[in-house]
Amino acid sequence: MMTFIDKYIMPAAVKLGNNRHLLAIRDTLIGMIAITIIGSFAVLLNNLGQIIKPYGRMMEAIFGPTWTTLGNDISFGTFAFMTIFAVFGISYKLAKSYGDDGFEAMLISAACFFLLLPQMGLVSLTVDNKVVSGEAAGFISTNYFNATALFTGIAVSLIATELFVRLSKLKFLVINMPEGVPPAVGRSFAKLIPGMATIFIIGVFGLLFRIMTDGQIVNDWLSKVIVSPMQGAVDSLPFAILLVFFVHILWMVGLHGPNILGGITTPLFESSGVKNIDLYAKGITDMDQYGVLAGSFLDAFVYLGGSGGTMGLIIAMIIAGRRRYKQMIGLGGAPGLFQINEPILFGLPIVLNPIWLVPFVLGPIITTVISYLAVSSGLVFPIVAKIPWVTPPIVGGFLATGGHASGAILAGINLVISTVIYLPFVYAQVKIDTRNSKTKTDLTKDDSETVSL
Repeated sequence: MMTFIDKYIMPAAVKLGNNRHLLAIRDTLIGMIAITIIGSFAVLLNNLGQIIKPYGRMMEAIFGPTWTTLGNDISFGTFAFMTIFAVFGISYKLAKSYGDDGFEAMLISAACFFLLLPQMGLVSLTVDNKVVSGEAAGFISTNYFNATALFTGIAVSLIATELFVRLSKLKFLVINMPEGVPPAVGRSFAKLIPGMATIFIIGVFGLLFRIMTDGQIVNDWLSKVIVSPMQGAVDSLPFAILLVFFVHILWMVGLHGPNILGGITTPLFESSGVKNIDLYAKGITDMDQYGVLAGSFLDAFVYLGGSGGTMGLIIAMIIAGRRRYKQMIGLGGAPGLFQINEPILFGLPIVLNPIWLVPFVLGPIITTVISYLAVSSGLVFPIVAKIPWVTPPIVGGFLATGGHASGAILAGINLVISTVIYLPFVYAQVKIDTRNSKTKTDLTKDDSETVSL
């Protein structure tokens, strides 16, 4: 099996992990982690007042009845413009990968994204106790800026940057300024025509698209035809199982599974995660509207101690092989509390070690199935907050579900299950190590007797 993975899976995984477009997407969304975390915690703290009544009364007594205003402001300043941040970041990262400085590409991509948005918004006004509705210029829904439009923003930033960078390499489109002109001015004029051409091409595309689709906006069409069906397929148990399986198979051959697949999975998880946070901020109680495989789902319920649920392995080693693995427990225990498990993966080792293949891959799949069914059935509150991936096990489940005990209980149950799955393999490994150690001692003793004779 290891030979098959090395021959057929590793080359494709390495190629996928090195794709410049996926790297630009992944690095940008990871770089936005401070924005998403502060926004989600603002929503969390506002809603904790409804869950923990004394906390809500205390905050109202101290700051007044409008104490949630700060949280609302932070939430608006972060989540309402997620796609805008992504457009700037992805374009910058992608242009840098081509050797460009990225600044002009970033601005050009933003202009291309904005020109594809609707210029008229539907507005309802109450006049003489009558509601009057109609279109008005300058009113654009935040749905065109927040995570709802994330896939459109990704597509536009990638296409616009590719166009701009490639046009910038055509010498006949480059304007060379005379000596003595400041370098910044020279660079701007050098890319003047490529930038104008990129905006013009995207603009013509947007116009033709509206003509051919009876006035539909690109984002609306993408959401209806591609994004909604894709997110429906992604937020499913089969997808969750496949994702977790491939992540851990890649780890087994020494490749960072989450990073390699991050360019594909991160936008999907971010989009559904922000949608859940928005629903939670609005006080929506219909659980059917929430996504299951969203945001920090895997960090909160599956990756307990890191990929493979290796905190369960550390606990199993404490139970069954404390003396044998004393050093490894010391090295991996503290980092494992914060979801950092490289000392275990490469120190035990788990990577390229067939003995640990079954529990390392099977354990997360089982906890994924349990977690998905628990959330989808309503037994556990869905993910409604973004947590740092280094959040300790059980604590992460509590915070990610908006302070609901059900999240912490599920994470605790999964930790016990991971420990039980690892235990037989730890016992087996201890026996193998003991037998090998005894055999080595006997061989050394025989060699000593032979030498003395």
